[in-house]
Amino acid sequence: MSELSELLSELVSIDSVNPELIQGAAGEDGIARFVAGWLEQAGLEVEVEDVAPGRPNVVGVARGSGGGRTLMLNAHTDTVGVEGMEAPFEPRVDDGRLYGRGAYDMKAGLAAAMLAGRDALARDLHGNVLVAAVVDEEVASVGTEALVRTRRTDGAIVTEPTGLRVGVAHRGFVAFELTTEGRAAHGSRPDLGIDAIAKMGRVLVGLKALDLALRARPTHPLLGSGSLHASVIAGGQEYSSYPASCTLQAERRTIPGETVELVEAELATLLERLRGDDADLRATWRRVFSREPFEIAPDDPFVELVNRHAGAELGGEAFWTDAALLADAGIPTVLYGPGGEGAHAAVEWVDLAQAERCREVLLAVAIEFCA
Repeated sequence: MSELSELLSELVSIDSVNPELIQGAAGEDGIARFVAGWLEQAGLEVEVEDVAPGRPNVVGVARGSGGGRTLMLNAHTDTVGVEGMEAPFEPRVDDGRLYGRGAYDMKAGLAAAMLAGRDALARDLHGNVLVAAVVDEEVASVGTEALVRTRRTDGAIVTEPTGLRVGVAHRGFVAFELTTEGRAAHGSRPDLGIDAIAKMGRVLVGLKALDLALRARPTHPLLGSGSLHASVIAGGQEYSSYPASCTLQAERRTIPGETVELVEAELATLLERLRGDDADLRATWRRVFSREPFEIAPDDPFVELVNRHAGAELGGEAFWTDAALLADAGIPTVLYGPGGEGAHAAVEWVDLAQAERCREVLLAVAIEFCA
């Protein structure tokens, strides 16, 4: 096995399922201790920073001689759950692929960043290379939120899996909860009861129409359009009763230029129109959580530098990443990582040749950027 394969295998073998996703899950403490020890042994200056109990960020700095720019290599250490997987923490290599939970999303990117950070120490750079292994990207990104409060760098590469494309944009999202109200009554008394679930049916039809309208008008050259989908629905209490309420959890995915305020206006307009067709419709909604989309200009000097070494096409990603938080903090940021398949799926693997290429590009960028 190559050095990268060995390191990635060690990372995959450590259970780091996000405890906010799965109650009682291991969390990031174990993998953080491993990453911190590895980086320290490699000669980096290491800080371990708890951002929540038992959930530490690890920051390793390959210190330069001074006077140069600082590059951040950012990767998250948490993974999603393992339901349906066979031996998720027993890494297996087959036909150039390494299998296991987190191999693709995104421990291969983390391994590439760790090795590039170590190798940068031997290059007599003026600037610093900062390897940030952060917690909680799969839920609320408290790791990178904490990181940007205390760390500023001149550029950042988030090593999420992009298939070796240089990612310059990705979608954001607005998660919301919508409730329709009815009137509880015995199932034999339609004269008294109002069915909140049936009322939600009208809302669902309206939301689907909005989704289709959005996707019929793609406006972003890399991301196309925003979208909308229902996620979770609950209502009622038993067969023989009219349901008094029904609650829907849903999500609106946004592209650059689409704001939270725009999404709120869309929902308000939809409900107003539905009430015009049904005077008995009582519906309320609230925003639960939101993240802004990410975009950096394709002709930004940092993009051009990374792409010169990557020799790849520029791309946009459908998923949200911590790149949006780094960019919002004023740090020029791109996405760049290896390819594979199975993010959040029962079979997950990463292409080892692409992971090796990612490592090479990260080091080449660091050498030029921090020289």
